[in-house]
Amino acid sequence: MWRIAVALLILLATEGPDPVEQSGPGALPPARIVASFDGLGFGFGGPQGSAALRNPSDNSLAVGRQHVVQIVNTRMAIFTRAGQPLYGPVLSNTLFRGFGGACETWNNGDAVVRYDQLADRWLVVMPVFRRGESRPDLGPTGAAGGPPVLSTPGRIGQPGAPVPLFIPDSGAAAPAPAPPRQGAPPATGPYSMCYAVSASNNPMGSWYRYEFLRPFFPDYPRPAVWPDGYYVPTSTSDDRISDTVATQKHACVAERSRMLEGKPAREICLIVENVNFLNNADLDGTSLPPRGAPNPMMAAGGRQLDSLLADSVINVWGFHVDWVDPGKTALSGPTAIPVAPYHYLCGGQLTRCVPQPGTEQRLDAQGDKLMARLVYRRIGNRETILATHSVNTSSGGGGVRWYEFRIDQARRVSLFQQGTFLSDGNFRWMASGAIDRFGNIGLGYSFGGSGHFPGQRFAGRRPGDPPGQLTLAEAVLAEGGAAQVGTPPEWRNLRWQDFTQAAVDPSDDCTIWYVGDYLKVGATAYSTRIGAFRLPGCR
Repeated sequence: MWRIAVALLILLATEGPDPVEQSGPGALPPARIVASFDGLGFGFGGPQGSAALRNPSDNSLAVGRQHVVQIVNTRMAIFTRAGQPLYGPVLSNTLFRGFGGACETWNNGDAVVRYDQLADRWLVVMPVFRRGESRPDLGPTGAAGGPPVLSTPGRIGQPGAPVPLFIPDSGAAAPAPAPPRQGAPPATGPYSMCYAVSASNNPMGSWYRYEFLRPFFPDYPRPAVWPDGYYVPTSTSDDRISDTVATQKHACVAERSRMLEGKPAREICLIVENVNFLNNADLDGTSLPPRGAPNPMMAAGGRQLDSLLADSVINVWGFHVDWVDPGKTALSGPTAIPVAPYHYLCGGQLTRCVPQPGTEQRLDAQGDKLMARLVYRRIGNRETILATHSVNTSSGGGGVRWYEFRIDQARRVSLFQQGTFLSDGNFRWMASGAIDRFGNIGLGYSFGGSGHFPGQRFAGRRPGDPPGQLTLAEAVLAEGGAAQVGTPPEWRNLRWQDFTQAAVDPSDDCTIWYVGDYLKVGATAYSTRIGAFRLPGCR
């Protein structure tokens, strides 16, 4: 009963007009589109042929000085910066060919790619959603509020020597793994988190591979680059035990410095319960935070599992890792930062509310969580964090709620500005943002509604513009040409992506790349569109 009472109080407090809604589009010229090409998806063809991609897309993108790497669900491709496919589509676990164990055997969705701009390297993180065989060397599982736990390495002697990227014959993607034997008892051992770190700035070159065993289901990883580690939060379980609900998350960090050198490395994890999906701050640019600064970790308020669909805070933690004495690794917080009241767009995930022309079938909005990436940028002595999520608007559509937070010298995080873009009856949702070296903010997002097939757009602002306003007019990256419909089981929720992705170009530290889904006219499945945008001052 207390959960229902709390939910009603929060709902009453958040109903009504959004006080930070932007009522009209920006009047300044839109960001200039300097690259635009199709990535993985319907109609894509690369050196290894084509691939049927599942719904929803887990759309991940990273950009280096000469290459663009994309992962969608279980497939990976590499492009030139002009959009020419150099490699793929191949299975994401091709990176682990010859490594052995779960990382080589199983190819799961939710793999994510990042470019480590500080080291000029590539990082791919791939979860394994199947349990392995029981092992006698497993360490403790840990507990909520308990001490940190070192993950057990999955392979003896890892990572070993860097291994060249396997390149299948033209038109022949790597074969899928064999299915489990019929009638075999279910495995009861650990799950795995797999890391691949490039040995150079060339993703077509060699890679170091690591596997760490996880006691809990490693869903929805969101890697973040920080000087002292690769931070990878996951959603481990949403379990109902009698009248209690444990919404459990795993906050983990891998030993970045040793992984970049191809040396044996560690992973440390902490358990956090009864919180929303976690996001660790991912660094844009090469200006470092103060030495030893904890990594900021955030989550939206409320919890869909507890029917808490609205709130007026964003929660923040400080994640401090100590590689000299791992037992001193700890989370501080959470601290609740007051923000304008919000209600999850569509009431959260798997709710199917975004309308489409010509069909009664609606799309999911993933409205219950902060989206990837949670961006950190330091400009001079100013430290900024950018966060986004999808919220209801007073016009009956959906909007992108965005926040700029600031960090003071005592490492306290406070709200600097916020806005909801845009209240005009259409739906803008599932955004991903970035901050360039000038302090410009750019946001890519899905756009659609009853009068528009779903597609992708981009808006932004300059650092000195009126607070809470995206002042640049919308740029259209991909205009949708068809509705997403279907009847097979994998379409039953009509999930429109699980996330989109923005990334800052390391060659100028100001061009912002972005990828999202759209459907072409007459298409039976989604395509992805990759674009690059330049905001004012970027040459």
